[in-house]
Amino acid sequence: MSASAALPLLFLDVDGTLLPYGRTRPPADLEERSAWQHVGNPQLAEVDRARGPRLLALRCRPVWATAWMADANEVIAPLLGLPSWPVAELPEAPGEDHGDLLHWKTRPLVEAATGRPFVWVDDEITGLDRAWVARHHPGHALLHRVDPVTGLTTADFAVLGSWLRAPAAR
Repeated sequence: MSASAALPLLFLDVDGTLLPYGRTRPPADLEERSAWQHVGNPQLAEVDRARGPRLLALRCRPVWATAWMADANEVIAPLLGLPSWPVAELPEAPGEDHGDLLHWKTRPLVEAATGRPFVWVDDEITGLDRAWVARHHPGHALLHRVDPVTGLTTADFAVLGSWLRAPAAR
């Protein structure tokens, strides 16, 4: 097994995580999402470029886990100085999220982890997702919810770094 394959996975969302909503709202439909996921999105000015080096410093194998899919490598990665990362195979994002249902990414991310330790960073994780992962994933997992108004903060990076350094994550 290669050193990279032995590292825990980091499934990383974009909207509300790297691209905070601040005072704006997320795209409401597919047409708005298409415009949102483009280099012309004025909200991209809110991306904190210091997050790129902090992400690169984490001991993990990063994977985009976002409705942006491959657009994350074309739009977000260059802003943050990141290389191209693999993209998790996800179903098409639903038109609207329901906080009382299992998140649409939960099952596919557990399948993609194939039993390996993983961190999932997203602004839409709920207790239902945590409970489902605890029952269906044989490895260690950290489901870390980020405040969508601010996106990833120094405190969030501290939690991620601590978990990734723990023996259970290896």
